[in-house]
Amino acid sequence: MSTVRGARARARIEITAAIKDEARTQLAAEGAAKLSLRAVARELGMVSSALYRYFPSRDDLLTALIVDAYDAVGAAAEQAAADTAGRRPLDRWTAVCRAVRAWAVAHPHEYALIYGSPVPGYTAPQDTIAPAARVGLVLIDITRRAHETEGLALPPLPDALRPEAERIAADLVPDLPPPLAVALVAAWSQLFGLVSFEIFGQFHRVVEDRDAFFTAAARRLGQEVGLLPRA
Repeated sequence: MSTVRGARARARIEITAAIKDEARTQLAAEGAAKLSLRAVARELGMVSSALYRYFPSRDDLLTALIVDAYDAVGAAAEQAAADTAGRRPLDRWTAVCRAVRAWAVAHPHEYALIYGSPVPGYTAPQDTIAPAARVGLVLIDITRRAHETEGLALPPLPDALRPEAERIAADLVPDLPPPLAVALVAAWSQLFGLVSFEIFGQFHRVVEDRDAFFTAAARRLGQEVGLLPRA
């Protein structure tokens, strides 16, 4: 009986993967707004009722694709951090940012799904929050370790921003100074702004050597957080 259950589980995993692969193909061709369970079923030679046993609705399938995308870019960031363990914090920060960009360039349609225009009629559930935080948590960890060891050049904090900075720090990084919390949120948003400008074509005929440009910009973001360059 356990052998039968194991075979069924493997078959379910394989079919689920096939459904998501076909959905990604549709994302690339039509965009997330036009994703259709019926179209996915048709391309896979399945009846719609069979596909609904795996994903009860379009939104369930979208959520699975979104979680996969967040997990993939998060894993790329975590691997870059692991690969640079022992190096200076600013170098590690830059490597993580470069890994995020590399993943986005290699998977532009999946990047657009999580950082592009919202899908009409879709509201992301709680399931997406933890995967979405993975890149930010890697950058926070690098910064925290630097703060605890070699120290940081804390960015200035305007008086008018202090109440908000204290709220952000209490919510996100209660063990770090409020100026650092604000700088981290700003750097996180600017990182994805840089990537989005490249992925969505805003750098066309503006930036030619995009790799060098991005590396310098990512390094500058780390310095604005307070990470010290090599002496």
